[in-house]
Amino acid sequence: MPLIVCGDRVPPRWAERSNRRRVPPSGETHPGESTCITVGLINNMPDSALEDTELQFFDLLDRASGKTAVFIRLYALSGVPRSDRSQPHLKRFYVGLEQLWERPVDALIVTGTEPQRADLREEPYWGELVDVFDWAQGNTISIVLSCLAAHAGVLHSDGIQRHRLDDKRFGVFEARKVHDHALTAAISEPILFPHSRWNDLDAHELGECDYSVLTYSDQAGVDTFVKKKQKSLFVHFQGHPEYVAHTLLKEYRRDIKRFLKGERDTYPSAPQGYFDPQATTRLAVFKQRAARDRRESCIAHFPQEVVERVQSTWRASAISVYCNWLQYIISQKGEVAAFTSMARAYEGSGQARAAMLH
Repeated sequence: MPLIVCGDRVPPRWAERSNRRRVPPSGETHPGESTCITVGLINNMPDSALEDTELQFFDLLDRASGKTAVFIRLYALSGVPRSDRSQPHLKRFYVGLEQLWERPVDALIVTGTEPQRADLREEPYWGELVDVFDWAQGNTISIVLSCLAAHAGVLHSDGIQRHRLDDKRFGVFEARKVHDHALTAAISEPILFPHSRWNDLDAHELGECDYSVLTYSDQAGVDTFVKKKQKSLFVHFQGHPEYVAHTLLKEYRRDIKRFLKGERDTYPSAPQGYFDPQATTRLAVFKQRAARDRRESCIAHFPQEVVERVQSTWRASAISVYCNWLQYIISQKGEVAAFTSMARAYEGSGQARAAMLH
């Protein structure tokens, strides 16, 4: 079934696609019903990636949903710095956390963002973010924490510090299953996910705090890990299953442009496992040119044929893990529904017996 965006309006880039539907607030299915899933997306990405991130998660959930109806609501943290550029979009399509507290969802997805502080606890949105983490434990079936959000989650709940890397962990990396779990059931190996981060979490430190590492990469380290907190399964991705084919390329071009503008001292490393040999050769030639002609205008000579050659080799892995996540939510809703039905039946029979005695 197609993903259904809740509210009076649908973000235009998603609405342009065929067979996409919206449902007004009065027509939303209640999250307690076991035949559908309501997911809240808390999108913290910078203005330049805000709408791209929407589309990435919408498309991934849509493809992973199968026969499950997935309703999605969009939320924004007021503490995330925003420019005038994004304000109209946020005001039109997003709501604040107060509406999340009032109208719970089955599950949440919380994105990362570009950090401005070395200590995440000094970020202006930290208070709101940890409120979400604490609330989710008792009010969701599961929550996905992506990249920086995963780092923030373990820092808040267990005091686990992330570790700065010498270079950006950037590219598409192979991972293997190291722990059996419903989220990784029937997923073919190697599991491929993109990564784009300057920090890492240590598997041993996670294990000491009872996190289960599900997938691990010899090149990228911890990939996916989980922990049950109260009633909610916290799912952490250090990578980005949601990325589409050109996302890493856009980030690479952005970092090159920062080098050309003098905003960074070194030329960025190319994403690993992403470009084919021909593209790698073209990019090496461009790097030499950029070193000779370090001006912002040089980006106009970025080889266009590279743009046309990239592929989302990780897509099957991404769809599989999110399909499993949605099925986990459905199964948990079914158990709750069955328990509630039994409890009501027992209560009803008890009342009937009491009436007979009187």
